Amino acid sequence: MILVTPKTTEKAYAVSQQNVYVFDVPFTANRTEIADAVAKEYGVQVKSVKVLVSKGKAVRFSRGKNRYPGTTNRSDKKKAYVTLAEGSKIAVFEAVEEAKKDDTKATAKTAKIVAKDAKAVKTTTKARSAASVQKRGEK
Repeated sequence: MILVTPKTTEKAYAVSQQNVYVFDVPFTANRTEIADAVAKEYGVQVKSVKVLVSKGKAVRFSRGKNRYPGTTNRSDKKKAYVTLAEGSKIAVFEAVEEAKKDDTKATAKTAKIVAKDAKAVKTTTKARSAASVQKRGEK
């Protein structure tokens, strides 16, 4: 069995809305091995697997002060886009979705507090202006 690790990036989250999940996989793995590993590890039914290899970027580095710059390449990576069958789901982004729900609740609560504070400031301002009018009238 091979080790498949899900990618938790914004792009991976966007495609997960269409029931497609992104995994980092070893170079030696082929589509059937990836499908079997995902099915066993997450208990889901795999519909299809697309595999790609992203080439490592060329990177410059220094070999000391005033020396010739060196170049090297980052390691290549292999990714698999796994489409699941209807009704199957992997809980990779559950924490993100829960945080969104909590965030909307917190935003609504904050809006209520801000409105309440604005109302209190308004009434305080009215009371101050009324008090200043009374003082002017007494003089």
